[in-house]
Amino acid sequence: QPRLVESGGGLVQPGESVRLSCAASGFSLENYAIGWFRQAPGKEREEVACIGVRPEYYTKSYKSMKGRSTISRDNANNAVYLNMNTLKPEDTANYYCVAEPNGCMVILGLKWEYWGPGTQVTVSS
Repeated sequence: QPRLVESGGGLVQPGESVRLSCAASGFSLENYAIGWFRQAPGKEREEVACIGVRPEYYTKSYKSMKGRSTISRDNANNAVYLNMNTLKPEDTANYYCVAEPNGCMVILGLKWEYWGPGTQVTVSS
């Protein structure tokens, strides 16, 4: 059964970095655009980053994580990574990845073929 599983979250100090992983099983990520979203309790969902099937054509971070995050593919390991740096307490959220074959614009329109449960990132001293 196709699924996505995120990992790498946890408790981090303000100013530190973290790398989140999005691993797929049951299908090949290389044929899908992959996006990362986050959501904190009581707050709206927020897009974080997205990478297209061809990263050279579309790789982008958004909003508050623009300039502080990098999304990358590892097709050999069927995974996508999200590196975040200079973390702030307001970055505390559940981070989840989504997969959609029709590109990042469709992902931003909240249409996804697969999504994972997320991994919690807590930024606190």
